[in-house]
Amino acid sequence: MMTKKSVYWLCLGLVMSAFLAVSASVYFCYSWLHTPIATISRGQSIDVPKGTSLYRVAAKLNSDGVLEWPRVWVQYAKLKSLTLIKAGEYQITAGVSPVDILHQLHAGNVVKYHVTLVEGLTAQQYLQYLQLQPKLIHKVEASPTEALLKQLNLDGAHAEGWFFPDTYQFIKGDSDADILTRAFNKMQQVLQEEWLQRAENLPYKTPYDALIMASIVEKETGVGYERDMIAGVFVRRLEKNMRLQTDPTVIYGMGDSYSGNLRRSDLKTPTPYNTYTNKGLPPTPIAMPGREAIYAALHPAAGSELYFVARGDGTHQFSDTLEEHEKAVQQYQKKRTKNYRSAPPVVIEDAVNDVITRQENSE
Repeated sequence: MMTKKSVYWLCLGLVMSAFLAVSASVYFCYSWLHTPIATISRGQSIDVPKGTSLYRVAAKLNSDGVLEWPRVWVQYAKLKSLTLIKAGEYQITAGVSPVDILHQLHAGNVVKYHVTLVEGLTAQQYLQYLQLQPKLIHKVEASPTEALLKQLNLDGAHAEGWFFPDTYQFIKGDSDADILTRAFNKMQQVLQEEWLQRAENLPYKTPYDALIMASIVEKETGVGYERDMIAGVFVRRLEKNMRLQTDPTVIYGMGDSYSGNLRRSDLKTPTPYNTYTNKGLPPTPIAMPGREAIYAALHPAAGSELYFVARGDGTHQFSDTLEEHEKAVQQYQKKRTKNYRSAPPVVIEDAVNDVITRQENSE
C-alpha cells in the first residue's frame, strides 16, 4: 500500500516527466523553426495564388520537401499572428529557415519585375512590346488601338499619347492591362501638373492640345536641349497661321503604308495628320511624349525662328527666314551621309531585351 509520501513523489515524477517532455517538444519545434532548411541549396520559388490560405501553402511546401513539419509551422504562425499572407511569387534562398519563409510571406516580399515604356513610341508599339514580356499576363488585344481605351475601361476616344513613358514595377500575376492602366493614370497626373504651371499666352485651348504638341516635339527631338526650341518654332507657326509641316505627323498618318522612305508625293497626299496640307495641330497625338516634351510644349523657347532642318547627327539647324532655311536644307539634307539621322532610332526589340536582361539579373 502506497503512502502519502510515495504518492507525492510519484505525482512529482509524472509532472516532471511531462514538463521535460513538453520542454523537449518546445525546444525541438523552436530549433526546427529557426534552423536553415537543408533541402534548399540553390534557391527556390514559391507561387502563392490570390486567395490561398496559409494551410494550403504549408501543405504545398511539405509536398515539395521544403517543410517537414507543416502543422508546427502553421501553429507558430497563429501564435505570432502571422497567418495573413500576401499573394505573389517568392524567391527563397539557401540558408533560410521556416520562420524566415513565414515572415517573407507575411510581409509580402514578392519578386518584383520591371517594364520600361520608352518615349516616342506609339500605342501599337507599346502593345507589341508588352506582348513580349514573359512575366505579364496578356489580356489586351494587339489591335485596333482605337478600341484600346474601351478595352481598358478608360475614358477617351483615341489611345495615342495617353500612356506615360516610364519604368513600371510589377509582380507575377499582373497583366499588360494593369501596366497600361497605371501608365494612363500617370499621364493624366503629369499632364495636369504641367498644364497648371504652363507659360502664358499659348495657342492651346485644352491640355489635350498641349499633349498633341508634346508628341510632335518628342518625335522631332534628337537631343534634349532642343525640345523647347522646337516647341518654340511650332508655337510661332501656329500663332502665324502657318502649317506645321512636320514629317512625323505625315508618317503617322500613312500608317502601315509607310515603308521607311518619305517621298515628296507623300507630303502632298491628304490625311488628317498631314501637316503639310492641313493647318493647325493634327487630330490626336502621334506618339507617347515624356514629361520633358510636355514641359517644352508648355514652355516653348522665345525667339524668331520659324524653320529647322536636321543636321544628320540628331541636332537641328534653326532659321528665321525661308531663304535661310533653304540654304540649310541644301547644306545638310542634300548631302546625307550613311549615318544620317534626324533623331536617335528606337528599336523595340532592343528595349525588350534590355528589360528582360535586367529582370533576369534581379531574380
